[in-house]
Amino acid sequence: MTTMTMAGALNAALRDALTEDEKVVVFGEDVGTLGGVFRVTDGLTRDFGDDRCFDTPLAESGIIGFAIGMAMSGYKPVVEMQFDAFAYPAFEQIVSHVAKLRNRTRGSLTAPMVIRIPFAGGIGGVEHHCDSSEAYYAHTPGLKIVSPATVADAYSMMRDAIADPDPVIFLEPKRLYFSKEDIELTKTEPIGTAVVRRTGSEVTLLAYGPTVSVAMQAAEFAAEDGRSVEVIDLRSLNPFDDETVAASVRKTGRCIVVQEAQGFAGVAAEIASRVSERCFHHLHAPVLRVTGLDIPYPAPKLEHFHLPSADRILDAMDRLQWNDAPDLSKAVTA
Repeated sequence: MTTMTMAGALNAALRDALTEDEKVVVFGEDVGTLGGVFRVTDGLTRDFGDDRCFDTPLAESGIIGFAIGMAMSGYKPVVEMQFDAFAYPAFEQIVSHVAKLRNRTRGSLTAPMVIRIPFAGGIGGVEHHCDSSEAYYAHTPGLKIVSPATVADAYSMMRDAIADPDPVIFLEPKRLYFSKEDIELTKTEPIGTAVVRRTGSEVTLLAYGPTVSVAMQAAEFAAEDGRSVEVIDLRSLNPFDDETVAASVRKTGRCIVVQEAQGFAGVAAEIASRVSERCFHHLHAPVLRVTGLDIPYPAPKLEHFHLPSADRILDAMDRLQWNDAPDLSKAVTA
C-alpha cells in the first residue's frame, strides 16, 4: 500500500503507460518543464525526454488537431486541456473529427487518444477555470466520458483510458487532485462500471467525480437521522452502467442525482430519465436532481452557493415521499 494523492496516481499511471508502450506520448500547455498547472505530469519530460512529454503552443484546437494526426499514425496521444473551459476552442475538432473518425472510415482508422480535462469547481477559481462541461461531450456519439472520484480509480481508469482503442474524455476533478488515499497501483473496475460506495435501503444517491464525496457526506448525516442511504459512484458517463443503477433504485425506491453542472439539460437529466424509464413501477417518489444553478460560474466567494452541498442533498431527501411523512393530500389550505 502506498499513500498517494490523485495527482500522484495520475502521474503514476502516465509513467507506467509511457514505460510500457513507446507509442504513448503526452503533450499540452505547460505539461513539460513545469509539470502541468496541477503537477500531474511532473518529471515526465525529465525521465522520458521531450519527444515523449512536451509543451505545445497555447492553441487547444491545434493540440487536438495534432493529436488526431498522431492517433491516425499509430500513436496513443494523451493531451491536457489545462482547464475545463479552455477546451472549448478545440470542441469542433473533438466533435467533428475525434468522435467520428472510426465511423467515417468504417473502422479502418481510429482515434485512440485521451483528452485530459481538469474540470469542475471547489478551488476558488474564476470563470473559464471551473466549468462542468461533461454534457457537451456526453451528447456526442463516439466519445467515452469518465471521471474518477477516488485515488485508486484515478490510476486504474487512466490506464484503461490509454489502452482503449477509442477516444476518451477524462474529466479530472480539480478539487480532488490533492486528496490522499492508501492504495495499490492495480486495476479497479473497468470503464463503464459503476460502483456502490455505500450500501443502503431507503434512497439511492447517484454521483460522479467531485460530487461523490459530497453524496457520501450527505449519506452520513442522513444516517444520524435514521435514513439508510445508498451511494453509487457512476465513474463512467458513457458507457453508462444502467444495470448497477437500476438494481439500486429498484431496491430503494427513491433516487437523487447529484451533479455540479447547471441543471437544465445536464447529464443528471438524462440519468433521471433513464432511471424513470427502467424503474418506474419501483419508484415511491419522482427522481430528483441536485445540481449547480443555471448561471455562469460565479465569483469565488459565491461558489459555495452554486455547488451542490450535503445540506442541499438532505433538503432534496426531505422532499421525497416517506412512509412516515404526514399525508398532505387531504390537507385543507387556508
